[in-house]
Amino acid sequence: MPELPEVEVVRRGLERWVAGRTVAAVEVHHPRAVRRHLEGADHFVAALTGRTFSAAHRRGKYLWLPLAEADGTPAGRAMVAHLGMSGQLLVEKPARPRETHLRARFTFTDGGRELRFVDQRTFGGLAVEDAEGEGIPSRLAHIAIDPLDPSFDEAAFSAALRRRRTEVKRALLDQTLIGGVGNIYADESLWRARLHGTRPTDRLTRAQVADLLDGVRSVLGEALAQGGTSFDSLYVDVNGQSGYFSRFLAVYGQADRPCPRCGTPITRESFMNRSSYSCPVCQPAPRTRRPSAEPRTRRS
Repeated sequence: MPELPEVEVVRRGLERWVAGRTVAAVEVHHPRAVRRHLEGADHFVAALTGRTFSAAHRRGKYLWLPLAEADGTPAGRAMVAHLGMSGQLLVEKPARPRETHLRARFTFTDGGRELRFVDQRTFGGLAVEDAEGEGIPSRLAHIAIDPLDPSFDEAAFSAALRRRRTEVKRALLDQTLIGGVGNIYADESLWRARLHGTRPTDRLTRAQVADLLDGVRSVLGEALAQGGTSFDSLYVDVNGQSGYFSRFLAVYGQADRPCPRCGTPITRESFMNRSSYSCPVCQPAPRTRRPSAEPRTRRS
């Protein structure tokens, strides 16, 4: 699933190509694309037609575009988008043939490039929700600020993390604690901090939490500079371009390859129906593992 860097790359593209433009028409080609809009597809179309996308925002892995009326006053609503596993928001010339998995299409009053929502696996979705001004839609309020946000509170994060009775990787994936981090960047951040993913959070020192946060910020920043991590043609920006951070991954997906730091072969372990990758020397597993008191990690 796309994580913070991949979604932020899309947000920047929307800010450049879509913000400030007025919707002329909306086409919904698959009902699952708007299943989160509880009033139905016709209501979704009516709520957007004639409205202006005033900006593009992101919270964790969600995007939202606040709506404005024709005179520029805030409409009090926003279009919320989640890309799921394969969703793409593409900006295309009107003459370009429709994509095989096109789910929704937006045309604009200026007659320029269209916005298209393409989703092969239909796990992503769009909805129009209440949002005052440039405020956060209520459904996204539970998602924590991400560590690249200037308002991120390091002390509060450190205290909250160390209060948890869980494993550190589970905590990193908890979107109510820290936003935007998924499986790939959790593994990469833990490697940089020299921490195994099963280390108990309540036994971390303040210095270890600081190293972890430094690792998270550095890996997210570097991935963002490379356009994100693209393992296949599904993870692209609004212009259909792939990111290149996969070339720089230290541990994720690198099983049996040498650790870039010490040369020991990277190991793969099963984790929450997925995989965890780590260096057994740089990131020694704790001697005893305590069962997690928080077996369900909320992901968004």
